[in-house]
Amino acid sequence: MHEQTIQSLADDGYITTRSTFMRKLFITLLLLVMFAGVISIAGKHIGREIAMAGHTDSRVVHEIVIGNDVLAVPANMIRFDSARRDGTTNRLDLYLHWPDMAGYSNETRDEFNHLNGSKKLLFLSFEQRIMSRDMSGRYEPIYRSLVENEGRPGPNGLTVHPFTEQSGYVDEVLIVGGNGTSRPFVARCLAGEQAKQSLAPCERDIHVGNGLNLVYRMPAELAGSWQELDAAIRKFAGSVIQN
Repeated sequence: MHEQTIQSLADDGYITTRSTFMRKLFITLLLLVMFAGVISIAGKHIGREIAMAGHTDSRVVHEIVIGNDVLAVPANMIRFDSARRDGTTNRLDLYLHWPDMAGYSNETRDEFNHLNGSKKLLFLSFEQRIMSRDMSGRYEPIYRSLVENEGRPGPNGLTVHPFTEQSGYVDEVLIVGGNGTSRPFVARCLAGEQAKQSLAPCERDIHVGNGLNLVYRMPAELAGSWQELDAAIRKFAGSVIQN
């Protein structure tokens, strides 16, 4: 009888130990399956982030305040991920595809990633106005005295003026369209090797909204379309400023 009791207790202990082992094994396998699922989901997310290379195709509109101006801009037009949020900022950087003036999309990803030497992007920066005149307004009182009077003809009625050595604008030229008018088109462009290496070597600023200065940079190849380009930039600014 005593031996049977010992054997019974031994059998019960074996069953309990086996049951505990199986339960632990089941829990371990369950955790492994869950972990694999998390890794799979995270891998897809990280893979997408890598493939997007900092871009987004989201068209969620963010409301952004700069000074006394409010802008409503889709996320895929906002250049930096940290700026894709609602709120207040001192500066907002955008990028747009020319000529459709649209943000990043799967169809235009090669242009946004600068593949095959593509240069079809415009870079825009909105910030509070600190100067009373934009670049067109600064031509007569400032730039005209800093460039050589005799410029060379450029595309579509533009005149290209080299800066004087004393101007401080090294390796730059000033391009002017509609010279002789009260509001000429004026932009500064890099020259020489720097221009070849830059995606957008030409820069111009205009006043928009209640108190904003808009600086936009463009590829040199688009300078010949200066009238259409400037009109498109102004129209775009008017569409996103919600004042």
